[in-house]
This record gives sequence, structure tokens and C-alpha cells, in this order.
Amino acid sequence: MIEFTLVIFSILIGYLLGSIPTAVWIGRRFQKIDIREYGSKNAGATNTFRVLGKKAGIVVLIVDVVKGILASIFPILFNDFFEISYAFLICLRLISSIFSMIGHVLPIFAQFRGGKGVATSLGVLIGLQPLAALICFSLFLFIFIVSKYVSLGAIASASFYPFIVYMVDSKVLFFEMIFTVLMSIAVIFTHRKNILRLIKGNENKMNLFKR
Repeated sequence: MIEFTLVIFSILIGYLLGSIPTAVWIGRRFQKIDIREYGSKNAGATNTFRVLGKKAGIVVLIVDVVKGILASIFPILFNDFFEISYAFLICLRLISSIFSMIGHVLPIFAQFRGGKGVATSLGVLIGLQPLAALICFSLFLFIFIVSKYVSLGAIASASFYPFIVYMVDSKVLFFEMIFTVLMSIAVIFTHRKNILRLIKGNENKMNLFKR
């Protein structure tokens, strides 16, 4: 019974954290617009950078990353109140992480129209595998700076994520590896339209250093 309760609690907290629609709230509060009606119509950090500028984009990026970090680490608090195994604790952290990403893509606080989950996924990765997160982010940044395609950097880093996790931690549990594969597939799936635009050569570019 306790295990079932902790699973439900992890689902709810993870989903509610992910559902915080940072880009939507920032757009409405400071520019009186719905970010989902402009640019790529995506409620994420990249579109916020394009539509609202760097300051708003940085705020959205940081908050969305923090959502993922909090979702991935808060089940650790259960250890203070319950005797649970290491494997079950990992399961709870993965469940909370998965639902934080679902919440970001389908936020209850924003009519279930959210972002693509890249920043929140990075936060989850930081919370679960900090070294792998650093490598993935470095790969993303390199590809983004060279190509000026945010989507290409996100797709590439997501594709290599399972291999990077295994390289930095060969003792990773089996269901953790399943999670990395599912997470990778999810990020790529949410970028399916970007992939088509990349193939056609009409994907939007963004210069990180342009004022």
C-alpha cells in the first residue's frame, strides 16, 4: 500500500512540476501575449528567445531546467520517512521524471499545450546523471553553435543520450537504461516537425551570439 501511494504521489508531483508553463506565464505577464501564437508556436525556451528576447529566454530556460531537476530528486526525501530499497527509489525518481516531461509537453495549467521538453529533460538528466548531462549539453552546444540549429543539437544529444549514460556508468540498472531509451525517443518524437524542416532545408536558425 505504501509503495502504491508513493508511486501515485511521484506521478502527481512530477506532472505538476512539469506543468508549470513558464514561457506562457512570462509572455502573458510581461508582454501580454500568448507565446504559443507567435514564432514556432512552441511554449519553450527556444521560442521565447526568438519572440521575447534573451532575458525572458534565459529565465524560461532556467526555470524549465529546474523543474526537471526537482522532479528527479524530490523522491529522495521519501527515505527520511519510509524504508524503501535503492531500486524502488530509482523507480520513483524515474516515474517522477517521466511525468515532469509529460507535464511540460501537456501542461494542465496551460490547456495541455506546452513545449517540447528539451530543457526539462536536461534538468532530469542533471538530477539523475550529472556527468552524462554535462557531456550531452556540451554536445548540444557544439552542434548548435556550429550549425545554428537548436533542434539539430537537441536531436543529436538526445540520440546519443543512452550511449553516454552507459559510458559514464556501466553499472546502471536495466530499467534505467530503458528509461534513457524512452527519453531519447520522446525528445526526438517531439521534434518530428523540426526533422522534416531540416530535411527540406527550411528550419529556423538562431545565432547564440547575435545581439
